[in-house]
Amino acid sequence: MNKLNNRNLPGDSSLSTVITRDEAIVLFETEVLPYVIEEYEQDGQRDIPARSEAFNNWTDALCKDGEISEWQYNNWTHPDSCG
Repeated sequence: MNKLNNRNLPGDSSLSTVITRDEAIVLFETEVLPYVIEEYEQDGQRDIPARSEAFNNWTDALCKDGEISEWQYNNWTHPDSCG
């Protein structure tokens, strides 16, 4: 199979290094989530759709920047902080 048709699967070596899901969650919760809370949760209630969208957009950017693989992007579930 052509490498282009089988990109970024588990064990794929096309990316020299990727961050783990646990590392990504810590980064999301410290670098992204505070802005979501400030923008959408002034009433003190969790805005689950805003949190989920922020996580999706953030992991999409990580994938496009080569910090996580397409497999990671497509298979990671939302962290507890998005629920």
